[in-house]
Amino acid sequence: MAQNKTVKSDNSVEKFIESLDDEERKKDCFQVLSMMKELTNEEPKMWVGGIVGFGDYHYTYDSGREGDFFRTGFSPRKQALTLYIMSGFEEYEELLAKLGKHKTCKSCLYIKKLDDIDPEILKEMILLSWAWMLEQYPE
Repeated sequence: MAQNKTVKSDNSVEKFIESLDDEERKKDCFQVLSMMKELTNEEPKMWVGGIVGFGDYHYTYDSGREGDFFRTGFSPRKQALTLYIMSGFEEYEELLAKLGKHKTCKSCLYIKKLDDIDPEILKEMILLSWAWMLEQYPE
């Protein structure tokens, strides 16, 4: 069975963010880092692929494939800051309508810059997704 490509690493989260060329993206990442630390009460970990993850859980699919993954996180991609809202967005229509300028796909929330969105709505979405993950995958 294939190994998961997205696994935890021992790299420094702060050094990773500091290494970003785009100063605005760097500033946004430090804000999201602080926000997620506060909301999850977890220390961030780097995951291979340039992802900052918070918390983790073990999953097993019906196929037998299993692995570990983060409960929430973000990645400073070139096109947009990507936030991982693992619960998906099916239940978040009202919140998304109030969030501001964004795009979504499955469990990814794409934001060009934090100034484009309402941070309180983002916090609410992160908390709801975190609670959903804890319900789906208890610690």
